[in-house]
Amino acid sequence: MLWYKSWLETRWQFIAGLIVLACAAAEVVLLWPKINELIPMASNIQANGEIGRRIREGAELARDYRGYVWSQAFRQGVTHMATLFAVLLGTGGLLSHRSGGLFLLSLPVPRRRFVLTRAAAGLGELLILAFIPSVGILLFSPAVGKSYGVADAVAHGTCLFAAAAVFFSSALLATSIFGDFWRPLLTVLCLAIILGLLESALAGQWTWGIFHIMSGEAYFRHRELPWLGLLASAAISIAMLFGATIEIERLDF
Repeated sequence: MLWYKSWLETRWQFIAGLIVLACAAAEVVLLWPKINELIPMASNIQANGEIGRRIREGAELARDYRGYVWSQAFRQGVTHMATLFAVLLGTGGLLSHRSGGLFLLSLPVPRRRFVLTRAAAGLGELLILAFIPSVGILLFSPAVGKSYGVADAVAHGTCLFAAAAVFFSSALLATSIFGDFWRPLLTVLCLAIILGLLESALAGQWTWGIFHIMSGEAYFRHRELPWLGLLASAAISIAMLFGATIEIERLDF
């Protein structure tokens, strides 16, 4: 029953994530011919400062199809969307103990099992969502006469999942504390925005940020998975889930 209830509580977030991320992958691929035509024009733009640097960097990356996919998908849109849906999957639902979750938590089922089932169901959905962009790019690329490596798809899907799981686990923990939908959602999204702004401000100086790991930049540039970052993300996620379990177990009703 708990697995089924978890699915019922998150199915619309999951389905929306499937559609949005698949469409994002298709859009990135199908825009490649047009972007490829505009690259020479972008390279000749004489802009100074940070804006000019970013334009030139983007144009240089887009000269190569693999660089274009990474810069347009994994460094930008897909990363932001994955973060949003990770938070949505982790917020509310079974752990909203001041709504429908209150009845479920009173059932003769160990609360640890209750939380772990909810976490496992959400992480399973998040795993699928994390690989949708990579698989989509892999499948859509022949439509524009290009190919995308299977190893690249697996590596970026892995990085996306590991880092997004941190936001999912944070949302679960926040929900177990606040017990409603909006406060956990807004809290974790604000945290994500702050981390994103901090990483952007320290670009080139700090390479261990959560979004740096999520984008798979280390793999893109050096063909090496950021193992320490992935392990750190897993450890943080486990700690958050453990905290959510303790918080639910201590509730007195």
